[in-house]
Amino acid sequence: MSHTHIPILLTSSVIAHDKGVRLQDPGERERLALESIQAWRRIAPHNPLVLCDGSGFDFQPHVAALPGSGPVECLNFQNDVQRVQQQGRGYGEGEIVRHAIEHSTLIQSAGSFAKCTSKLWVENFRDCMQPWNGRLLIKGVFDHVFSPHRKTTLAYIDTRFYAMDVQTYRLHFLHAHETIRVQDGYGLEESFRDIFLKERLQGCLMSPPPVICGVGGGTGAYYKNTPLRQFKERCRYRLVRGNPLFERWFA
Repeated sequence: MSHTHIPILLTSSVIAHDKGVRLQDPGERERLALESIQAWRRIAPHNPLVLCDGSGFDFQPHVAALPGSGPVECLNFQNDVQRVQQQGRGYGEGEIVRHAIEHSTLIQSAGSFAKCTSKLWVENFRDCMQPWNGRLLIKGVFDHVFSPHRKTTLAYIDTRFYAMDVQTYRLHFLHAHETIRVQDGYGLEESFRDIFLKERLQGCLMSPPPVICGVGGGTGAYYKNTPLRQFKERCRYRLVRGNPLFERWFA
């Protein structure tokens, strides 16, 4: 499946079961999810969209009323509210992705998907997907890159945006959200990191880093992607990619 036609999965929960997130208003969460659809139609007009909501909200009539064109497959189901409240929104997201790959006609037909948290979009999506190998693309976040006295380490995998074929997701990441321990500060990002390291996955870190825009559900605010921040992120990635310890990790 070419990256120019890979389905883009947007994971949504109009009702925020995780009461730790700042953005709780369902109307605003719905509006921002629809805003992201418009952004994705602009950025990737040839990629079909799959919008899967884990709070039982039916987006279909609202998507149909949007201007523009392009297929949007709308799915919804009721997540396990108690588990999400106990283990956080990362658990809920894992269940949403599981539901989508089991029920989405578009994803099943393509055999792969690019996942982005709803309310967000990736401005440089095309650039990020250029090295797509049909298997796996993820973003690693590294600590101590600019420190001359500390060892650079992989802090976590950014789970806001990634691309995988369904087989790879099932094999490695299908149960990642079940190991979340919120009380220990161990979230979905750390779980993905540990799977990546344990399975010794290589050739799958995306470069350049994605420029993620939109509103973070946890903060309720738009991301500030200033030119300086983007420059520093590119420099960080360039240094890590040039490090012999990590160069094999990159696509």
